[in-house]
Amino acid sequence: MHRPPAPPLNQTSVIHAIEHSDTLSGMLGLHRRSTLYLSTISSMLPPGLHEQLLAGPIEDDVWCVLVKHNAAAAKLRQLLPSICAHLRSQGHNVQQIRIKIMSR
Repeated sequence: MHRPPAPPLNQTSVIHAIEHSDTLSGMLGLHRRSTLYLSTISSMLPPGLHEQLLAGPIEDDVWCVLVKHNAAAAKLRQLLPSICAHLRSQGHNVQQIRIKIMSR
């Protein structure tokens, strides 16, 4: 059977569409800020720990860090006071950091 040709795709890029949607642009801004927080603390982390972390959600002044396993979470917990202080010294309003261990 012969199919009719597909209609032309909309030429709007995904990023353009996200940036022009209030809801989606807000979410993109939070993701970019969370990623910035993670890169800001990378120099404070012991070798190998940065690769175990992912930038998580931000709610008000609470940042969530996603961690790949329990051992990395335990080490990160030891560093939380200095990480929070460092982020604030860089002008970021982070009063608390939550750690969420990712399930497999």
